[in-house]
Amino acid sequence: MSATVTPTEPQPQDPQPEPAAASLVQRLSGRFARPVAAALSGVLLFLSFPPRPLWWLALPGFALLAWCLHGRRPRAGFGLGYLAGLGFLLPLLIWTGEEVGALPWVALAAVEALFVAVTGLGVAVVSRLPWWPVWGAAVWVLGEGVRARVPFGGFPWGKIAFGQAEGWFLPLAAVGGTPVLGFAVVLCGFGLYECVRQARRYRWTGEFGRGPVAAAALSVLVPVSGAFAALPLVDGSAEDGTATVAAIQGNVPRLGLDFNSQRRAVLDNHARRTEQLADDVAAGKVAKPDLVLWPENSSDLDPYRNDDARRVIDRAVRRIGVPTVIGAVLTPDTGKLRNTLIEWDPELGPVDTYDKRHVQPFGEYIPMRSFVRLFSADVDRVSRDFGPGSEVGVFDLAGTKVGLATCYEAAFDWAVRDTVTHHAQLISVPSNNATFGRSEMTYQQLAMSQVRAVEHSRAVVVPVTSGVSAVINPDGKIVQQTEMFTPDALVAEVPLRSSLTPATRMGTLPEGLIAALAVGALGRVAYARRRGTSSSVS
Repeated sequence: MSATVTPTEPQPQDPQPEPAAASLVQRLSGRFARPVAAALSGVLLFLSFPPRPLWWLALPGFALLAWCLHGRRPRAGFGLGYLAGLGFLLPLLIWTGEEVGALPWVALAAVEALFVAVTGLGVAVVSRLPWWPVWGAAVWVLGEGVRARVPFGGFPWGKIAFGQAEGWFLPLAAVGGTPVLGFAVVLCGFGLYECVRQARRYRWTGEFGRGPVAAAALSVLVPVSGAFAALPLVDGSAEDGTATVAAIQGNVPRLGLDFNSQRRAVLDNHARRTEQLADDVAAGKVAKPDLVLWPENSSDLDPYRNDDARRVIDRAVRRIGVPTVIGAVLTPDTGKLRNTLIEWDPELGPVDTYDKRHVQPFGEYIPMRSFVRLFSADVDRVSRDFGPGSEVGVFDLAGTKVGLATCYEAAFDWAVRDTVTHHAQLISVPSNNATFGRSEMTYQQLAMSQVRAVEHSRAVVVPVTSGVSAVINPDGKIVQQTEMFTPDALVAEVPLRSSLTPATRMGTLPEGLIAALAVGALGRVAYARRRGTSSSVS
């Protein structure tokens, strides 16, 4: 017998890319990997901010940013930092264009992202030093500190600390304020990346460097351990008794920049809601407050010049029968307007005032008006600039010393701390968010007040024209809050405290020390490069 062997037909093969094409794909993917990752790291930072309870996303956000920046040249660090800044600040600040369009929003984010770009350059420069996560985190805090001060008095919105109001690291605010809290978060994120980098290095080479591994591990363990060690500083108990506080949210007739054209309606809303509260007290539905807090701009009619507005306020305050803080716009014959809080006594009328000290550029006053007008005619909606006050705001309301930080001021460390060092037992942050509609702005600002509560161990009451108004305990927990654009009155018994946290006592010292670490690390690299010994610090 014989067998016939049939040759197997060759099977068609999928076309393979030419070596040159494959090389091009590989080069392109490698070229764009870090820019895409840098932008994504910024998006993760944005997602870690309220109203989302995703504070922990800041850690992978900074780990990813560290991968982008580690070992890169300064120019690459600048570009990657800028992409991270845009990924973070463009979505975070979208509310700034709520009524004026995309151009001001994009311009603000683009300018503020330059600070993140310079910070990225700095992180890249120090990333070859031993224990680089420490120096990198210090550079980040230095960048935030500069951004919080320049230009036009700074813009601290988006400090990493303000995204941690619900997070594990929050107790560190009582240790050293927002700089220490932010430093811990960034250090932990950078440390996570370094742990992964050292693990991969060991897997590939079998080398185990005790110093780098210790730096990686401690960069994660120290911030986490420090946060738990700081827990005893978070104390919500009363030291000086308690006060029953009412926060009035009168609401506005409609949203947008033109709500001020309905000034009388806004005033009437707050007066009406206060009188309703008085009726509820008389009926035994709620406890009688010791003091009442109205929001910023609750009376844009100057009660010193408008008798009708004065009568409306006086009637409401007499009905409730306790000292009330009124947010008003004062319009002197000459000079600048004043964003003022007025202490209104039910018997004596207005007895004390606090003028907002940090007025908002491009909102309450227009720098470089003729130049800015080229980009947006909305600047002329602010037809008369507001001027800043100079005195710290602390009112004695029926024996309770209440510190005052008006709206935008809550973002500035000094503006809140000053009230506590001037013996405030309770902090009020009266605000007006009606201009920004139903955006995330009000939640971002509320988180600032939560951080301030822990930082200074004080209850914080946030009365807002249109929401979200809230009462916050000294431990940062929100105990009551309103819905947006709903008339309401919050009544709560809050603890009064007079002791000072380490953060309050030290003021800017922790930030200064962290900044010194950053400057020292940058100086070390610059000195080494100047001497041509950059390899000695790698």
